[in-house]
Amino acid sequence: MEKDHTYYMGLALEEAKKGVGRTSPNPAVGAIIVKSGMVVGRGYHKKAGTPHAEIHAIQDAGPASKDATLYVTLEPCNHTGRTPPCTEAILKAGIRRVVIGMPDLNPKVTGGGADYLLSRGVDVCSGIIEQQCRDLNRPFIKHSTTGLPWIIMKAGLSLDGKITFRPGQGAALTGLESKRFVHQIRNQVDAILIGVETALIDNPSLTTRLEGVKETRDPVRIVLDSRLRLPANSRLITQASSAETWVLCGEQASREKEAQLVRGGARVFRMPLDGDNRIDLAEMLRFLGLKNITSILVEGGARVHGAFYQQHLVDELLLFYAPFIIGDLGTPLVHGYSLTGRSEAPLLSTTSIQSLGNDVLFRALIQKEELPDNITARSS
Repeated sequence: MEKDHTYYMGLALEEAKKGVGRTSPNPAVGAIIVKSGMVVGRGYHKKAGTPHAEIHAIQDAGPASKDATLYVTLEPCNHTGRTPPCTEAILKAGIRRVVIGMPDLNPKVTGGGADYLLSRGVDVCSGIIEQQCRDLNRPFIKHSTTGLPWIIMKAGLSLDGKITFRPGQGAALTGLESKRFVHQIRNQVDAILIGVETALIDNPSLTTRLEGVKETRDPVRIVLDSRLRLPANSRLITQASSAETWVLCGEQASREKEAQLVRGGARVFRMPLDGDNRIDLAEMLRFLGLKNITSILVEGGARVHGAFYQQHLVDELLLFYAPFIIGDLGTPLVHGYSLTGRSEAPLLSTTSIQSLGNDVLFRALIQKEELPDNITARSS
């Protein structure tokens, strides 16, 4: 039986997945070239500033590209950035048909690749398993259309919603399977964020540790520390890591303490504060977006989680439930957030429940019909 567009785009999507976590601020894109029902070329985007997926597939196919069909998960670019336009390479290779998964939604992109190829006589078809292609690149889509990073709220908690056994006490609640899953996410996101209270209690490393995986990467480590209480000898700063530690503080924080942290290897950025003298999260996200941070894993603690949730800044939930109840003395998942009725609760979509050893992962997207009032979309 002849295979259809869905089948071949699925193969291109599998190629795209190879680049997840490595292409930021670019999207993960995959491409295959098909001729006479045979796959003759494959490629995926490996890193920002390097050739795009289409170029790798064309090089892989060689002369077989002529009169073939190119399947690509994202609309080919028609502009010159750090690499030449893919549309020109497609035309030069003599490809007859281009099948596209999703359009490029970046408002800064000048000229549509699909329209340009059509104007040059190439047969173009689009919208093939589009939702799956979008799902793979949620951070890219949000960042390219709003200038803001994708926010994942992550926590390990008991069945009654507590994230610690006692206030001020750090201890892992979930098992090894959950830990590995979290490190897989760390291996994909641009940054990981905690509040200074969590940093002081846990003295964490916030690095990626995956046994048996050859190539891992550490995310940028971000600490919200309005008064610069983080010690310069904390593990976040002194450990060996390929990623930087960014400490975000208020304008009035100690210049002497800033100098100590900088000498230790951290970068310190001064941010506006809100009415509670905490880092203004909306302004912070704009700043991080300008730094090409497209995705952030927010790991707490309760005040940080509560502030993000209260201000409608969370895009995705990753809640790892351990199989026990902690009770009255435990710290709740969020602090500073409450509902007066179910009608106020944000709607969740794409919810899933997954077993991880003895733990259970609840995963969901938070529906947002429009941006919150304190966040404005970036103009094109």
